[in-house]
Amino acid sequence: MITVLLVDDHQIVRSGIKRILQDAEDIEVISEASSGEEAISKVKELHPNVVLMDVSMPGIGGIEATRKLLRVDSNLKIIALTVYADEPYPTSLLEAGAAGYLTKGCDVEEIVNAIRAVNRGEPYIVKDVAQQMALSKLPGGKKNPFEKLSQREVQVMLMITQGQKLQDISDKLCLSPKTVSTYRYRLYEKLSVENDVELTHLAIRHGMIDQIQ
Repeated sequence: MITVLLVDDHQIVRSGIKRILQDAEDIEVISEASSGEEAISKVKELHPNVVLMDVSMPGIGGIEATRKLLRVDSNLKIIALTVYADEPYPTSLLEAGAAGYLTKGCDVEEIVNAIRAVNRGEPYIVKDVAQQMALSKLPGGKKNPFEKLSQREVQVMLMITQGQKLQDISDKLCLSPKTVSTYRYRLYEKLSVENDVELTHLAIRHGMIDQIQ
């Protein structure tokens, strides 16, 4: 039996995925979590085989949670399951250690196949995301300004655009406030924006975040 932890800040999403997976005889959803912090506690307690993880959540979010979860259990298999198909999210999650990447528009069979694949030790990236990742690397390929960001910069960007305060970001990422400020101004420089409002508007225009977080 493949044991699964569902991590998403929307209960209706978790309930829907759980219902979908109930028909798979070899998969069992053993628990749910609404944040990265809660996921870490649940993994320490329950030791699931696979975690289905949303990217954009309150708190540390999916990227940082992926890194921390793999420090807790290096054998854990994490699949990102998110609305975001464009870079830099896929690369950021995979670099953080995720074994798979799915979009919430994929069908039931694909979720089940991904869980089985990563449990066997095989990576799994939904086809449209894999194609976009490949095309973005080609000369003249469609570029997203957020592709310039490092994995850590993406995480800080998400937390800033969620309206989290500097000290909160500092505490959750275990960084000094000075370091977080450095990341913030590096974001401004790389993305040619002057403040958090412009950063948020740019993120919305490029589909990096929803209109309302």
